[in-house]
Amino acid sequence: MGKLGKLRFGVALLAALALSGCGGGSDAVGPAGTVAPPASAPADVGCTGQCADTPTRLTVSDVQSVLAQAVAEAQAQAAPATIAVVDRVGNVLAVYRMASARSQVTITSGRNVQGGLEGIAIVPSELAALSKAVTGAFLSSEGNAFSTRVASQIVQQHFNPLEVGQPSGPLFGVQFSQLLCSDLIQPPAPALSALGAPGATGVGPKASPLGLSADPGGFPLYKNGTVVGGIGVAADATYGLDLDPFNRDRDVDELIAWAGTFNFGAPLARRGDRITADGRVFQYTNSEFTDLARAPGQGAAFSALTPAVGALIAVPGFSGGTVVEGVAFGQAESGIRTDNKDYAGLDAFVLVDGTNAERFRPRDGTDGAQSIKAAEAQVILQEGMKIANAARAQIRSPFNSQARVTLSLVDTNGAILGVVRTRDAPVFGTDVSLQKARTAAFFSGTFAANELNALPNARYLNAQGQAGSTQIQFSSYVTATRSFFGDPNFLTGQVAITPRAIGNISRPFYPDGIVGTSNGPLSKPFAAWSPFTDGLQYDMVNNVVGAILGAYIQAIPAAGTTQPTAAQVNALLAGVLAVRGTGCTNNPRLRNGIQIFPGASPIYRGSVLVGALGISGDGIDQDDMISFLGVANAGTRLSNALGHAPASIRIDQRAPGGARLRYVQCPQAPFLNSTDQNVCEGK
Repeated sequence: MGKLGKLRFGVALLAALALSGCGGGSDAVGPAGTVAPPASAPADVGCTGQCADTPTRLTVSDVQSVLAQAVAEAQAQAAPATIAVVDRVGNVLAVYRMASARSQVTITSGRNVQGGLEGIAIVPSELAALSKAVTGAFLSSEGNAFSTRVASQIVQQHFNPLEVGQPSGPLFGVQFSQLLCSDLIQPPAPALSALGAPGATGVGPKASPLGLSADPGGFPLYKNGTVVGGIGVAADATYGLDLDPFNRDRDVDELIAWAGTFNFGAPLARRGDRITADGRVFQYTNSEFTDLARAPGQGAAFSALTPAVGALIAVPGFSGGTVVEGVAFGQAESGIRTDNKDYAGLDAFVLVDGTNAERFRPRDGTDGAQSIKAAEAQVILQEGMKIANAARAQIRSPFNSQARVTLSLVDTNGAILGVVRTRDAPVFGTDVSLQKARTAAFFSGTFAANELNALPNARYLNAQGQAGSTQIQFSSYVTATRSFFGDPNFLTGQVAITPRAIGNISRPFYPDGIVGTSNGPLSKPFAAWSPFTDGLQYDMVNNVVGAILGAYIQAIPAAGTTQPTAAQVNALLAGVLAVRGTGCTNNPRLRNGIQIFPGASPIYRGSVLVGALGISGDGIDQDDMISFLGVANAGTRLSNALGHAPASIRIDQRAPGGARLRYVQCPQAPFLNSTDQNVCEGK
C-alpha cells in the first residue's frame, strides 16, 4: 500500500525503529505524567511475516480485556460507545454497546456534499464500529501498522490532504472494497443471527459493512509482533474522515479505541507514523496514553461490567452477541494457508474454504478459443510471485524487506483464474487485487461502453436510508469519457487501459491534484465529490450497497435495545445472500466493483484481450511493476503465446487535455539483490 515509487524511510526514523524493537505494546506512560502498568511488550522477535502461527490469536480473555479497557476510557470521557473487535481476517469476535450509546451515526465528509453515502443519518453505529475494526486489521501486517486515520490520509483529493497541487491519495478509492456483495469476500453465516445464537468464526476474508473506513477510531491489534485483529469505536455522532491531518485534533472515538489497544498495540517500529511515503509521514494516531482520561488497564474487568454499563449485542450476519476466539492467520482455519500444489519454492499462500479446499487454483478461462489455459494461468501467477519475492518493499519495516502482495488473475468475463499471496500480505489487498484485475480487463474490452450504458440508474438513498429521488445515468459517464478523449469509439476495445489510467481520469481534478482544473470524466466535480461519493466507482455499487444498508437499517431497531425478530433477521440475511448472487455492480464481469488506483495489466494473445493480472499490497508502483513484469516474463516463458498489449494501443499513447496518461509506473532500484534500474522499459 502507500505511494509507490518514492516511498523511503527517513534516516532519523530508522534510528527510532532500531531502538524500538518488534514486540507488541505501545509506550506505557499514563495520564498526567503518571506511570501506567507495564505494557508487557515482548522482546524483539524479528517478525517479518513468519510469526503468525496456530497459537497466535485473540483469545476470549484477550477480547474481554480489549473491551474492558475501551469501556473504562469511554466512561472516563463520559462518551458511551459501541465497540467492536475482529480477528485478522474479519471474523467479529464481539460487539459491545454501552448504555446510552448512540445507536446511529451520520455519514459525512464535512464538505456539505450531497449524494452517494453522504448524509445518510441513521446508519447503525455497530456497522461503523465494525468497519473501523476491520480496516485496522486489514491494512496492517507484521511489517506495517495502519489505522483508520492513515486510511483518511490516503483516500482524499490530495496527499497530504490540504497540500494543494499534490496528487490524490495513493490508495484513492480503496474505501469501496471488502464489501458484502463481493464474490471473493466470504458470505455471512446465517447462524449468526440476532436471536441469541452463539457466535462463530470461520474462514475469511470477511466483509466490512461500510467498506474500508477513513474515520479515526480504528486500530490493529497485535500479539507477539503479529497482527491478530482490530478494534473499532463509534461514540460520536458522525462517520467521516479527517480533513486536516496537520492539526492534532481530539477524537473521542480514537481515544477510546486507543485505550483498548493497551497491551495489544502495534510494535512502535511498525506504526504508520514511523513510515514515510514520498517523504510524508503517515498519521497513525493523534492520541497517546498520556492523552487518556485514566490510566489504561486500570478499569473494571469485563466480568465486572454490569447491565447498567452496557451489554454485548448481536449483529445479523456478523456476530451472535457473544465473545468468541479469533482464528490464527496463515492457518487453514483463517481461510489463508500455505500452498502445497502450484507454486513450489515461492513461499506462496492460497485461499481455502471451510473444508480446507483451495478456492482459486489456476484454471481455464471461460471466454472462448483464445482464453487463458490453466497451465498458462499457473505460469503467469508463478512469474508474478517471483517478481514479488525479489521486489523491495516500500512501506514495510525493517528496511529492505521483500514485497508482500496478493495476485489475482481473471479472464475477460471477470472469472477468477487464480489467486495467490506472498507471506504476510495485508488482507485488504486480496479483494482489491481482484478489483484491479477486473478493472483492467473490463475497460480494455470491446463491451465496456455498451455494458456501462446498460446498467440500471444509480438511485441514491435519502437521509433516512430510503430510496431517494436522485438518479445517475451511466451513459453520462460514457458520453463524458468519449468527449474527454475526443473519440466517439472510446471504450470499445481499441485501447488497452490499466487501473493507473482509469485512476487518472477518476480524480476530481485533471491533471491529478491541480486545483482549478475540471474533474476527470469518471469523477464528480470537486464541489460534489467526497470519498463517500467519488463518481463512477461508487455509483456502480450504489444500488447494491444501498439495498444492503437499507436492509440493516430496517432490521436493526433504532433504539438499539430490542433485538430484531426472526423474520427480520431471516429476510435481511436472505437479501444479502441474494445480492451476492448478482454481485456489487449488476455486471457479472465486475462482481466486486472496480478499483481506481494502480496495480494491474491487461493480458493479450497477440492483439486479442484475454484477461488481466491484478496486484495489491505493498505500494502502488510495486503493484504496477509486479503485474507488468509478471505478464512480460510469463510471455517469455510461454514463447510469447501471451503477453502485453501492443505498444501502439496502450493508453499512454493518449494525451487528453495535453497531459499524457500513464500505462504503468515502476519504482526506482526496485529489487533487493540487484542494482537494475528502468526495469519496465521496453516491455
